[in-house]
Amino acid sequence: MASLRILLVGNGGREHALAWKLSQSPLVETIVAVPGNGGTAGLPKMINNTSVAADDYPGLVELARKERLNLVVPGPEAPLVDGIEGFFREAGIPCFGPSKEAARLEGSKTFSKDFMKKHNIPTAAYENFSDYEKASEYLRTAKHNVVIKATGLAAGKGVIIPETQEEAQQALKEIMLDKTFGSAGDEVVIEEFLTGDELSIISFCDGTTIKSFPPAQDHKRIGEGDTGLNTGGMGCYAPTKIATPELIARIEREVLQPTIDGMRKDGFPMRGCLFTGLMITADGPKTLEYNTRFGDPETQTVLPLLESDLAEIMWACAGLPLLHRVPVKIKPGFSTTVVVAAPGYPNSYPKNIPMQVGSAPDGTTIFHAGTKLSDGQLLTSGGRVIAANATGKTLREALDKAYEGVKLIQFDGMYYRKDIAHRAFRKSDATSKLTYAQSGVSIDAGNELVDRIKAAVKTTRRAGADAEIGGFGGEVDLSNAGFPGAPILVGAIDGVGTKLIIAQKMDKHDTVGIDLVAMNVNDLIVQGAEPVMFLDYYGCSKLSVPVAASFVEGVAKGCIQSGCALVGGETAEMPDLYTGDDYDAAGAAIGVMKATQRLPRKDDMIEGDVLIGLASAGVHSNGFSLVRKVVETRGLEYTDEAPWEAGSSVGQSLLTPTRIYVKPLLKVLEATGGAIKGMAHITGGGLTENVPRMLAAHLAADIDVATWEAPAVFQWLRQSVVPAEMARTFNNGVGMVLAVSREGADSVVAGLEAEGEKVYRIGRLVAKTGEACVLRNLESWAA
Repeated sequence: MASLRILLVGNGGREHALAWKLSQSPLVETIVAVPGNGGTAGLPKMINNTSVAADDYPGLVELARKERLNLVVPGPEAPLVDGIEGFFREAGIPCFGPSKEAARLEGSKTFSKDFMKKHNIPTAAYENFSDYEKASEYLRTAKHNVVIKATGLAAGKGVIIPETQEEAQQALKEIMLDKTFGSAGDEVVIEEFLTGDELSIISFCDGTTIKSFPPAQDHKRIGEGDTGLNTGGMGCYAPTKIATPELIARIEREVLQPTIDGMRKDGFPMRGCLFTGLMITADGPKTLEYNTRFGDPETQTVLPLLESDLAEIMWACAGLPLLHRVPVKIKPGFSTTVVVAAPGYPNSYPKNIPMQVGSAPDGTTIFHAGTKLSDGQLLTSGGRVIAANATGKTLREALDKAYEGVKLIQFDGMYYRKDIAHRAFRKSDATSKLTYAQSGVSIDAGNELVDRIKAAVKTTRRAGADAEIGGFGGEVDLSNAGFPGAPILVGAIDGVGTKLIIAQKMDKHDTVGIDLVAMNVNDLIVQGAEPVMFLDYYGCSKLSVPVAASFVEGVAKGCIQSGCALVGGETAEMPDLYTGDDYDAAGAAIGVMKATQRLPRKDDMIEGDVLIGLASAGVHSNGFSLVRKVVETRGLEYTDEAPWEAGSSVGQSLLTPTRIYVKPLLKVLEATGGAIKGMAHITGGGLTENVPRMLAAHLAADIDVATWEAPAVFQWLRQSVVPAEMARTFNNGVGMVLAVSREGADSVVAGLEAEGEKVYRIGRLVAKTGEACVLRNLESWAA
């Protein structure tokens, strides 16, 4: 080991990080990278070699003999699964990596799940399928949420987490029939979906001994807030704050050591690097997957924390089992990596984009992945192009330095997530940050119910009525229903929710009557319909005439504001159902429109259409279960002065009625022709879930939340609610969003402002590559 001459196979960010660390070792004389990348080309002791293909294993052996190379380090998974270790074992050259038999732990998810079951390693419940019809039937009968995994290698993208039965069946079809991931999808594993915090542990192994890096947390999704398509990894940080010494000891005892022992007992000892993906559930750690090589971008994150000599460690694992004699020492502090991707990734993306990279200061390192040098010019050559890593005494310091490192990178269309490590900071404030679910309300359950009842709804179809649900209102085309020349009827039904509890505590009931009308008529106008009639329902334990009269008077005010007639209603006393002064209310609005007025016009929407937001009057009438939970946890009474509004009590301010947008929008719709292509009423589900309801399937809303100033009540709520939860629960100051043609945007804005509306230009429509609603600068909502 006095002089190591290393063959490094691969060309990604992981290989650049390995070369960077290995080149620092006094034991290393030379490193030959096949093929290497634009980053490895500039390292000391490095030579990029493209004379042999990375998958030409006999050719690599000949290259190693020619260049007197005496240690092989395969980076990616494919060579290991192909059995590269065996080629070099026969040649008598040590290889830091597992045998082909051991690499099955990564190469076949079916094999790895069966291995976990055999050795009692905690993991999710699962079933393996090679028959599409049987897998499809299993999905139909499964009683739990699922994860679908292509069993073979799929470059880190062969894992689908469907949210509905329809999505699950479509994913299964794409994997097994359409062969989205090629032969990797010949067989699938369908697992129980686990909830908790995910983390990864990279370990050195010599077949008997295992020594690990601190746990890291990757960010697989392309979009901020962990949204959108899966990628190979958009960023990472280590160590994770959830990984206490007690938890790490439990993982070593229940997962890592049993894995190493089980592989040795089964005749394929693990030598090299074992990457273990874990979910920390309420029942403890559960194993998600194994990789039998370094992870990416985890490698770029943990290697800068390694004080020990990487080359010495690798040599101790590759030959005789000597790892127990070699120290694996970790520096104190934190490390963060931010990946910069090509435009369009993880879908199709361009290559050969010229790029510039500045010199990094101490403590910051730029790791190349999809780059190459051509006539001295650095060019992009992959999807995940390059990454900035930084270390620091605190996670915040490391994170800020990493983002400063990103500023050194320049190429057209570059994309990176701006919220790396966001889960760590949310966890640190867990005692004060609340979710809607903690208040007893599940948005996800509501969405699941809609999916479950769609089939039943479809059975009620009749001429003129499509019997679809999921939009803002339901339609009946009377002309097609047997009434020639009649208009289209549009109906909406809604309630006020737990805002009524505040009305009852404050003994103020007129404004919630306005809310009831607003929630319904705003849902009509977004379809292009003019409200013409309204009916209400009032249920109580014992009828209080003053309370009921005040409520109905509020309903009448709302009808006047929206131009519709209050034509009827129902009052019900049910002492066995309600108690004390409790009451509940619901309403239904009916509107009319011509077919030419129908919105949204999804076929007319194009990239570049402008998104316009209309200011809200406050919280409106959604999310009040969470609002009340925040008020409770902050120790406030509804009669206390509102911290966000001097001179008003908490209850009075929260009872500000929902803004009714009907008359201004009707006027502007008529005046601006076809400029307005769609509208979304921002109610339950917030911006995240309401804006996509008006969009064409191929388009997404790109919204910059920094383009408007939210009312003070939302700024106060943000002190207790994380940004992503704010976005999917409240309107945050924008009660209505319009999709407008670029040419007509100015006239629409002018018309609405003339009607007294406060208007913001909040974003635009873009091609959909992941989530249907992308909220930029969401971190600005973090209090």
